[in-house]
Amino acid sequence: MSKVLVISTSLRAKSNSDILVERLIAGGKDAGHDVGHISLKGKKLGFCIGCLACQSTQQCVIKDDAIEIAEKVKDADTLVFATPIYYYEMSGQMKTLLDRLNPLYPSDYKFRNVYMLSVATEDEDYVPEKAVSGLQGWVDCFEKAEIVDTLFCGGISDPGEAGGKDIEKDEAYQFGKALK
Repeated sequence: MSKVLVISTSLRAKSNSDILVERLIAGGKDAGHDVGHISLKGKKLGFCIGCLACQSTQQCVIKDDAIEIAEKVKDADTLVFATPIYYYEMSGQMKTLLDRLNPLYPSDYKFRNVYMLSVATEDEDYVPEKAVSGLQGWVDCFEKAEIVDTLFCGGISDPGEAGGKDIEKDEAYQFGKALK
């Protein structure tokens, strides 16, 4: 089975996306995957400064937690990004991390399969479109990778509310079971 890395990008206490990630991880493990998890809570991530030194060195000049995260991303077969939707887009910290993963572009990265779990207060079908499009833009830079699937759980807003959403928790579990 695959070596899966789940990256939770919400910084909120009692995050709804984190509650659903727990179920996704359980499904992935039950499917036989080796599932690792990184939360961006408490991590120090500076903004990319656009120097492009990483394109020749495969190392970022900014010394923070993004370096360790990038190594784990590079070694995973499957990536799952979990994000709350803010203003119809991925979280800012997720976008910052994607930018900081630029040193992986010229590397021999292993990931092929990319997934996204998103959560929002709004529940219309179009709500995650821009977040998925943003992730697709990142994936498009990695020729060997593709977005395989996404799961959107809308209509969830209060901290911890997802804990009482049995349908969404089951969807997240099944999403995890179906990971490649």
